[in-house]
Amino acid sequence: MSDAKAHEPRAEKGTSRTSPVTFLRQVIAELRKVVWPTQKQLVTYFIVVMVFVLVMMTIVSLLDLGFGRLVFWAFTGGTN
Repeated sequence: MSDAKAHEPRAEKGTSRTSPVTFLRQVIAELRKVVWPTQKQLVTYFIVVMVFVLVMMTIVSLLDLGFGRLVFWAFTGGTN
């Protein structure tokens, strides 16, 4: 059971296209509503993201190294 209304073209809904000028005005109006972070918040968020990325890089690197050695060991018969 598919919903026939979900596949209707836009023209049948009675809406018209927004002019580029109106669209730009609406974008600017929405951007004015945004609560921008302070510099202190921005630095804090940056540090948190960098620490998280470094931790994840370390985990992935260690897993890659471990699985690589395991596969090497499996295909060489356990010898170096």
